[in-house]
Amino acid sequence: MSRKILFFAIFSCLLFSVQAQLKSPEDFLGYKIGSRYTPHWKIVSYFNHVAANAPSMVKLQQYGQTNEGRTLLVTYVSSAENIQRLDAIKTNNLRLANLAKDKAAPIEENAPALVWMSYNVHGNETSSSEAALMTIWALVDPSNSKTKEWLKNTVVIIDPCINPDGRDRYVNWFNSVVGKNTNPLSISREHREPWPGGRSNHYNFDLNRDWAWQTQVESRQRIKLYNEWMPQIHVDYHEQGANQPYYFAPAAQPYHDVITQWQRDFQVTIGKNHAKYFDANGWLYFTKEVFDLLYPSYGDTYPTYNGAIGMTYEQGGGGGSGAAVINDEGDTLTLMDRATHHFTTSLSTIEISSLNAGRLVKEFRKYFNDAVSSGVGEYKSYIIKNNAKDKERVESLLELLNKNGIQYTTGSGSGKGFSYINGKEESFSLNNDIVISALQPRSAMVKALFEPKTKLVDSATYDITAWALPYAYGLEGYASRERISAGGAVTNTKVTNAETTYGYVIQWGGLQTVKTVGHLLQKGILLRYADHPFEVNGNKFERGSIIVLKTANKSFGNNLWAEVRKIADANNTQLYPVSTGFVDKGFDFGSGNVHPFKAPKVAMFTGEGIGSNAAGEIWHFMEQQIDYPVTLINVNDAARIDWSTIDVMIMPDGNYRFLSDKAATDAFKAWINKGGRVVAIDGAVGALSRAEFGIKLKKSDDEKKDDKATYDALRKFEDRERDYIPNMTPGSIFKVEMDNTHPLAYGYPNTYYTLKMDDNVYEFIKDGWNVGVIKKDNQVAGFVGSKLKDRLKDGVIFGVQEMGSGAVTYITDNVMFRNFWENGKLLFCNAIFFVGQ
Repeated sequence: MSRKILFFAIFSCLLFSVQAQLKSPEDFLGYKIGSRYTPHWKIVSYFNHVAANAPSMVKLQQYGQTNEGRTLLVTYVSSAENIQRLDAIKTNNLRLANLAKDKAAPIEENAPALVWMSYNVHGNETSSSEAALMTIWALVDPSNSKTKEWLKNTVVIIDPCINPDGRDRYVNWFNSVVGKNTNPLSISREHREPWPGGRSNHYNFDLNRDWAWQTQVESRQRIKLYNEWMPQIHVDYHEQGANQPYYFAPAAQPYHDVITQWQRDFQVTIGKNHAKYFDANGWLYFTKEVFDLLYPSYGDTYPTYNGAIGMTYEQGGGGGSGAAVINDEGDTLTLMDRATHHFTTSLSTIEISSLNAGRLVKEFRKYFNDAVSSGVGEYKSYIIKNNAKDKERVESLLELLNKNGIQYTTGSGSGKGFSYINGKEESFSLNNDIVISALQPRSAMVKALFEPKTKLVDSATYDITAWALPYAYGLEGYASRERISAGGAVTNTKVTNAETTYGYVIQWGGLQTVKTVGHLLQKGILLRYADHPFEVNGNKFERGSIIVLKTANKSFGNNLWAEVRKIADANNTQLYPVSTGFVDKGFDFGSGNVHPFKAPKVAMFTGEGIGSNAAGEIWHFMEQQIDYPVTLINVNDAARIDWSTIDVMIMPDGNYRFLSDKAATDAFKAWINKGGRVVAIDGAVGALSRAEFGIKLKKSDDEKKDDKATYDALRKFEDRERDYIPNMTPGSIFKVEMDNTHPLAYGYPNTYYTLKMDDNVYEFIKDGWNVGVIKKDNQVAGFVGSKLKDRLKDGVIFGVQEMGSGAVTYITDNVMFRNFWENGKLLFCNAIFFVGQ
């Protein structure tokens, strides 16, 4: 026997020995998939088991951890040959996308297609993680020769659970309330998931809306890895209502116009392959409805705007279905059914991708070659003015671009383009400003994020219709049809803070400043702030500037300035040393116009009746972004609050039933009158309006009409699903005129851009301050229904009502929306730290 034959004989024996230990999910877990819920740790254990016992076909990678410490992982599954050269396949794929650093290296176009499958992004849409267990077994099962053929042409990347914290919140709750036998009656308690539900992550964020913004730790870690691979196919697994059949591609309109004809056509190809299997089993499904491809931060659109065929698959079920539920047809939908349907589309996706691997790779290559050679869209360059006053906002924007792999440079000279501020074509000059060229690999993503107005072929969309980053970040910028010459790299300068013997001044201009000031307050360092502009030592300081003086902080002795600089340096915050309280212009530091800046004790209503996403946005912001303590109080405990322990109460969007109780409302108002401060956001403003606080909702034109008969009541039945469109705005941008002399608007110019999500407009406050208002023709971008356009004008968006020694701040739009509307965050901080001081 030759050495070569002997080697292969030994290798075959070892491989057989290893694979003989490989177990199916049922054998490993001790129960059949779909008969009960599998907790996340068992899912991780099984994937580790497969990786350990099928190493020639499987490689497992832990890419991060959740807020609660649970493992985030992906598993690569392919033929033994492909697994052996996995790193080379990844590098080659980046070369195909013009993203590799070694661009001169040869490119292999006859490469396997990369198929990335993301399961369980919404924690209580649990069947897909069960399907992931079934899918990996089908791929590695030694008896399944069909899948082995598919894996010769594909590398399958499986993320079995994007949202482990949400999944375990749901699974642990369900397992604690289900009886010996599951009860399929929807009224039983196992179908009544408590607040906040398992859909969201630890901070109550919807991770399926966070792909582009990456505000959450799960998103940042996952998308960093995703952008290192850039697959040709991406599938996001979901569940919808229990009475809905299965949904798969092709998607509904509107499609964003960056989506190529190839991407549209291959969605149809995949859909037909799924239909073949569903038809054979007699399963119902639908396509081309509800789930569109527009908003850029979904698990289907983000991959699509990055060159993939991105898709959402929706199985009927969700958290209300438990392990089995009787639907409206009288049929019992089981967890087994749900998992089996997702398992079927998983294998169908891999099959059709394998059969079309060559075309997928070829079109992928063309997509990125076109991007770098001609760019996507009419605008070839996007310019962001790099003004000193906007330093923190610019840095936040560049951080977002870095997360998404979007290239940018500096630029100087001149050009012409659409002004985001003025809404028209203008000439502009560049002086070391930021230039984002459309001629780069991620050109489609650049267009999607920066285009001033997104085109809509259908106004019935699933999400918001406007998000242009210059508006979201409050930055001056231009969209130009010209190719602006690139300059050098953008350098982030590290602040160097000089010593002082008298004091420091801090410009109030962004979240890093807020974080610095918050840390100083928590250290017990006493601060002051100026309510008028002033000049000293040749520097100009605007309203809200923070002043740190030795006079008020003698207890710190010689350690004061070292502590202040340490905190400022950690947050890269510029300190301006001053040697005197005598200013060149404005009011001196001892003036009555310079006030003590106190550390507020902040609380927030949460719990049943409060919007979980709305509360989560604020909770995450306070803890993770500005690192300032907030006490979370269940709104049902409102009557038991010791109000003397709270300075500021935040009211997120929600239902405040305690306001219908006279005793509880009187106690609330008494606290405000004694100096308490309220920050009411979005729907909470409506709750205070109904409780007869100082703000009133404007009546609609329909409410003002008399009772005369009109033809408005004559409608066509087939149009019933679209009748609401003329009266809606699913997320559009309006210009708000600001009174930036008021503390609520410190740090802002005289305009702000708000993301309007509803049709609520409030009357001007008579006994208070109308800090931010919208007037006629103030719409900037996004869809607004024809009947709503005339109504969204002449109303207050941000206002303050003074009550006794306290104040109520009304923020009628959600400035914290998904934590990506960066420009609203400083206003929220102003409401907490300045208003009522």
